[in-house]
This record gives sequence, structure tokens and C-alpha cells, in this order.
Amino acid sequence: MTNNNNNNIKDERLCIINPEDGSYSCPMANGYSARHSHDWSKNSPNVLTKRNLVEVRFKNGRKGIYENKEDLFLKDSDVVAVEATSGHDIGLVSLQGEIMAWQIKKYGITDKTKLPQIYRKARTSDIEKWQNAISRETEVLKRSKQIIEELSLKMKLGDVEFQGDGSKATFYYISEARVDFRELIKILAVEFKIRIEMRQIGARQESAKIGGLGTCGRELCCISWKREFESVTTNSARHQEMSLNPTKLAGQCCKLKCCLNYELKAYKEARQNFPDTSIILKTKGGDAFFQKSDVFKKMLWYSLDPDNSINITALTVERVEEIIEMNKNNILPETLLQNNLELADRINSKHNVKITSDEIKETSLPLKPKKKPNNKRRRNNKNFKNNNKKRPNNNNSNNQKNNGNNKNIQNTRNNGNNRNNNQRNKNPQQKKNNPKES
Repeated sequence: MTNNNNNNIKDERLCIINPEDGSYSCPMANGYSARHSHDWSKNSPNVLTKRNLVEVRFKNGRKGIYENKEDLFLKDSDVVAVEATSGHDIGLVSLQGEIMAWQIKKYGITDKTKLPQIYRKARTSDIEKWQNAISRETEVLKRSKQIIEELSLKMKLGDVEFQGDGSKATFYYISEARVDFRELIKILAVEFKIRIEMRQIGARQESAKIGGLGTCGRELCCISWKREFESVTTNSARHQEMSLNPTKLAGQCCKLKCCLNYELKAYKEARQNFPDTSIILKTKGGDAFFQKSDVFKKMLWYSLDPDNSINITALTVERVEEIIEMNKNNILPETLLQNNLELADRINSKHNVKITSDEIKETSLPLKPKKKPNNKRRRNNKNFKNNNKKRPNNNNSNNQKNNGNNKNIQNTRNNGNNRNNNQRNKNPQQKKNNPKES
């Protein structure tokens, strides 16, 4: 093998062989890779499982779990020869040890599952055959696409992966309909002199092989950690009240983003106690229509205009249910809310959220206007102050009047007493003159 060919090809599987001692090194494998699996238990005590299992990584994130029956001493990024359907394949060690107890759960492996085994650490001859096979992949991919166009087959060829011993090549293709590629396999087998395997994949698997960055700025989930793909529908976006814009909801695979399902369960659980938003709330001021909602704050916004969200009113879930029950009993509330400040207090106390007065707009019922101060009272107060200044002179006159009144009262009392006394003095004489009456 010549080193010139290796320098022209950029592949994470390529290794550099030292011709003097036959040692090799894989610089791309030792560094960070999007398909690298982090071993968080690397520095913890090694607790071996019942079966000595090792995860081996191949091209474009393809991984498999193999059994180390020979108890080989392996470390990360070691190149190993593993069992294949026919012949052997070459891969890089990605994980081993205690963490494999969690990895086998992802793969759905049990104690009764038969696993392929690791033959040996790769020799120099194994690595040379492997890298010669890798160097052919780009040429085979280009030529295969030309043959597909000549045959007018409705299929898209995505990638080609050679087996480690160079005896087999797997062709990954995408097709919406069923394709008869028997003639294609014959042409490829004769031209490249290898065994051909055609494997159909979906658009999501293709993006996982190609790679790239998502709208979040991170590497695609299908590259870094996601192994199984679930169906994603537009209902996932509707439950989360996202705009049904295909350019925003679609990923690089032109399918709906897988991350739409990540928080879907949380939204469904939060919406279980929400009322039906299609119900119109009837008030004396008019009918209120649903505009938007905040699931985790348990808030609903309604407006009197179905096509316009101006002057919308924020309501709690309890208030909306209360109005619906009132409408069932043919009772119309005056407004959606009586006082927005009371609503803010209820929200802050129940849900521990801070809502400012700007977020809650005024309802259709205006608040009571403040009473204007009476000018008459102010004038009376001024007169009262002015009168207080003149009071010293008035007090003297009042005292004189009071003294005169008191003297008259005393005189009348004295006159009355004198009359009574005179009458008492006359009574004994009258008794003597009139003995019959006594």
C-alpha cells in the first residue's frame, strides 16, 4: 500500500502504518468525532458483565456489539477484525466495560442473543486490505450512479461501504417505489468483481450518513446519539402550538424534525385539564374567541374579535371553565374578568409566575373612575380658616350674650319660686276660713 493514496482520502477509518516496525495509528479515531460514544464510566472501577461485550464502530456511525471470547486486552480506537456473514470485517473499538450493561438495553440484546465475536486485533496485512478497499469507495459510488442513470432506475444511491477484507460492498439507496435492480447487481458484480448487497434506507438514515448541523447549531441527533427513528406527524406541532411552516419544521432530510417528539408527552400531560378551545365564551359584552394559550402557565387568551388579537384578555383555566358552566346554565357574565389585578394575584400565588401589568391588558369593562375633589369643600375650608382668624372678637360678643341669657334664666327661676312660696303661705288661712272643706 502506498502512503500517497491514504493522504488523498479523508476518512475517519484511515490509519497510518509505520513501515519500520509495522505499528499503526488512527489520528481521526483518537480525536473527537460526531459518531464517538462518550464513556462516562471510564475512570470508575471496571465491573465486568457476564459476557465480555465490546461495541465496534464502522463507517458513518454504523455500530455493532461483539463478544470478546478470547479475552483480548483492548482499548478505545483499537482496530479489530470481527466476524461477518462471509469473511471478516474491520472496525474500531468505541466502548467496552461497565457501560455496556446500559448499551445492550438500547440494542435490545438479552443473555440468549447470539452475538458475533471478535477474532483478533488487526494485523498489518488486515489494515492494508481494509484501506485499499476504502480507497475504492468513491470511484465505485460515481460509476454506480452512472450505471443507474443508464438503466433509468427510479432510485437514489446514497453511499457505498466496503467490507474490511474487500470481498463485499453494501450499496445504500433510497426509493419511494419498489425497484427491480437484478440487472444492476449483475453489471456491478462483473465490473467491480465483488459481491453486491443492496440495502434500502429512508431519508432520515441518509441524513445520518451524510451528517451536518441542525437549526439549533448542534450536530444532527441522528448522527450523535439517535439510533431508532419514530414517525413524526403534524399533530406533534399542533399540540405544541407551532406554526405549520414546512421550511421551519423540516430537517435536512426534508422530513419533519425528530425533535418535535421530544417534548410532546409533556405537552399532552399538561393539556389534560384544559377546556375545549373551540367553545365560544358568551358574555354581555359579546362573544369571546380563543386566540392562544400558555400550556405550562395554564393561561388562555380570548378576544372579542375572532380574526383580530387586539385587546385580548388573559384567563386562567379555572375562569374559562367557570364561564363555560355559566353559559350552559344560560347565565352571561358581564365581562370575562371583573378586575385584572385580581387575576394577576391569583396567577402569581398559584403558579409562582411573575406577570406584569403590561402582559395583562384591560378588559372591555372600564374600571371605576376616581372621584373628582369637590371645589365647594375646598372653598368652605378656606372660609373656615378665614373665620378662625376673626374668632377672638366674636368670642367676646358671644360671652356677653351668654351672660345676659344666663341672668334672664336666673330671674325667671327666682320669680317662679317666689310665687310658689306665696301660694304656700296662703293655704293655712284658707283652711281656717273653710272648715267644711278640711
